[in-house]
Formats: sequence, structure tokens, C-alpha cells
Amino acid sequence: MMELKGKKVLVVGMGKSGLAAALFLRRQGAQVTVSDVRSAESLAKEIPALLEEGVMVETGGHGVLTFRRQDLIVVSPGVPLNTPELAQAINFGRPVIGELELAARFLKGRILAITGSNGKTTTTALAGAILAEAGIPVLVGGNIGVPVVGLIDESTEDTWLVLEVSSFQLESTVEFHPGISVILNITPDHLDRHGSFENYARAKERIFAMQDARDRVVLNADNARTAEAAPRSPAPVYWFSTQHAVDQGAWVEDGYVTYRAAKGAEAERILPLSKISLKGGHNVENVVAAVCATRLAGAPAEAVARGVERFHAVEHRLEYLATINGVEFYNDSKATNVDATAKAVAAFPGGIHLILGGKDKGSDYTILSPLLRERVRAVYTIGSAAAKIESHLRGVVPIQSRQTLDKAVSAAAEAARPGEVVLLAPACSSFDQFENYEHRGRVFKELVSELRSWKVEQRA
Repeated sequence: MMELKGKKVLVVGMGKSGLAAALFLRRQGAQVTVSDVRSAESLAKEIPALLEEGVMVETGGHGVLTFRRQDLIVVSPGVPLNTPELAQAINFGRPVIGELELAARFLKGRILAITGSNGKTTTTALAGAILAEAGIPVLVGGNIGVPVVGLIDESTEDTWLVLEVSSFQLESTVEFHPGISVILNITPDHLDRHGSFENYARAKERIFAMQDARDRVVLNADNARTAEAAPRSPAPVYWFSTQHAVDQGAWVEDGYVTYRAAKGAEAERILPLSKISLKGGHNVENVVAAVCATRLAGAPAEAVARGVERFHAVEHRLEYLATINGVEFYNDSKATNVDATAKAVAAFPGGIHLILGGKDKGSDYTILSPLLRERVRAVYTIGSAAAKIESHLRGVVPIQSRQTLDKAVSAAAEAARPGEVVLLAPACSSFDQFENYEHRGRVFKELVSELRSWKVEQRA
């Protein structure tokens, strides 16, 4: 545990985790400053709470001297480490860590950390639900919603802390040490931030960098880049697969999720696939991963089965909203990369009206072409990535450029016929038109709700 009393600490970025970190640091007796490039007007809701606690606030840009006068710098996940002021501070020898690293130094209990390009939130929530079903003290947070520092006060030596962690959080870790780490998959994402796929993959691998032989790593045997990480793990590797049996870990066999505790041990059937309520083959992967991780954490097989059976879709993850005039509406706003969108589309046999777009992350949308040609009736583009998406998918499916989400929803609802699906799975981040993917998802849900009311009025 680090000593913070009287230390000068700078928090860079006034997002949710940055705010939580600043207030935690202040409670620890640190002299805290928060710096953000956004204007004071755009941060009007956040600033008063900081000022009331004696936190100094710098807005509208980062002052170079602000960075040099600190004993410690805590960077929010949304701020790249190569930001000029941060890079200079690092060159001057200032210690720079992220909110995840800060929190991990104060947390009590054991950590089950989950990362991956897709499926993190669902698997994290499911793992937390399974451990709770087993009567094991558990707290869930991280990239899933509650900042990790927000879990510190509730954590005890008996607690399992189930954390969703992103590449942005992992790249600034130093001593972060989960007891169990999970990499669900590694596919191209955030290339605009990390510069290359390999840089991104290596950031993911930092989840197990500080583990040792007493810990456990859970890897996806069906994802090539994830499987490649195995030789670099300092901890024993457990596998999960939906395609074949594994020596130790979890897999699908004869319609059942199956688990083996160690090489040579007897396999145990956990539950039939028919008991999984989550839609889509990708969610079977998430379930199998969660089964492996929670069995390793000590949850009995019966509790694992009950936890899976009782678990339903997380908000904004292939979330069913309504059936209007025979057309189903699904919200997968969390599909912020091409691979996630492909998995969402693959969850339906066809007849899809797909809403794509937002802020591009250096993605190749042509990868979607075969799947879209097979299952999608039309694409409706929104946001700043629209032109790039249209150029990549021209001639594959009919495309309508709709600029904004409300126009896309109206056009899709008008074109869809009974038995078809309107799906928001944007393959992009939301930051061009929305605060985050949750905001985008909520707006979509509101638009569908308004559409449902309008259709009812029309029928009347």
C-alpha cells in the first residue's frame, strides 16, 4: 500500500474513473490537481464536487508546469500515454500510473480480471453473478461501470473482485496482480490508439505480466492471437473452447458445457447449452469462459449452473427491446469494433436492417462483407465514419446514408418487414455524437420506445 498523505498528485482526465481517483486520493490526504483538455463549461457538472473536496482543477488544456510539479501522476484510461505532456513527464522521471494500478494497491481480497476485444462486460457480469450465486463475497467493477477505486472501501480479505479491464487500463499497470486472469479474445481494435495490432495485443497480455505459478490464466483456445500468448504466461494456463475438448479448463461437448480441473482429471458436465438464455454463439464462448474462471475461483459446479441459467443479457449487449409490427429491435451499442458487429450479425439468420457508424478506430469494414451479403437486407450509416464504411461496403448490400441515429432508426423501421430485425451494432466508438456507448444505447432505446408509441397510435 502506497503512502499518499501530503503527496502532490495530478489526475489527468476528468472522466468517471478520473473523478473517482481524484476524490479517493483526496481522502487519502494527497494534494490533488485534476487536468482536462475540455472546457470548464463542458465540465460544469463535474467541477463543483471536486472543488468542494479541495481538489484543484485545470481545464482547457494541460499545463506543462502542472505535470512537472507532481510526486505522482494518475492517468485516466481515455488519455493516451503518448500525450505530449505525459510523455515529457515520463522522460523527467515522474511516476505515471492508471486508476486501475492505483486501486489495485489498496484493494483487499483476490482479483479475477477479465479482458478481451469483445465479451468483457457480459463475462464479467456473469462471473460476478455466478460467484454471488455460490455465496462467495464478490464485488464487480472496472470498465463495466463502477471505477475500481470505488470498490476499495467495500473490499475485504474474503472478497473476490471481478474486474473488467481494457487495454487502455492495462497499458498503465505496473504491479497489477490478478489471482485469475482471463483473455477472452484478441481481434483488431483501438488501432488508432495503439498504433498496431501487435501493440494492442501486447497491452492485453499485461493482464498476466505480474502473475506467478500460484495464479491461473484462462485463454481462448479458438482465437489464434490469444492462444499465442500462452508461452509468455508465468502462471499455469487453463483453456476454454466451443470447438474441441481441452486438457484443463472448459469446453462444449455433446451439447453441454464441460469442465476439467486438471490434466487427467475426470470431466464434469456443468449445464446443457439449452439452459443458456443469452442469444448468439459468441455468448456461448462467454459462458464457457465464465464457467472456467469461476470454477477456478471455487464456485461449486451446481452454483455455476444456477448462475448461468438465471443470467440474462447485460444492457447494450445484444439487448432485445421490442417487437413492433412483427419487427424485432435489438440494441448492441457495445459493439464498438468490427468483430463485435460480426458476432451480433451472426446471432440472426437473416433479414437484418443494420445501423453502422460513429467514430472510426482505424477499422477495416470490408471484413464484414461476406456476412452482410448473406444476412443483411440494408445498412444505415451514421456519424463521422459513414463515408469510410460506405466506401468499404459499396456493392455488398444496399446502403442508406442517414447521418444521425434518429434518422437511421426511422428509415430502418420503415423498410423492415414482419419477421425481420433492426439491429444497432455500430462497429465504431460513439464519441463523435454521444458521450459513450451507454448514451448511444439509451438514445436508441428511447427512439424505439417512441416508435412503438407512434405505431400504436397509427393502428388506433
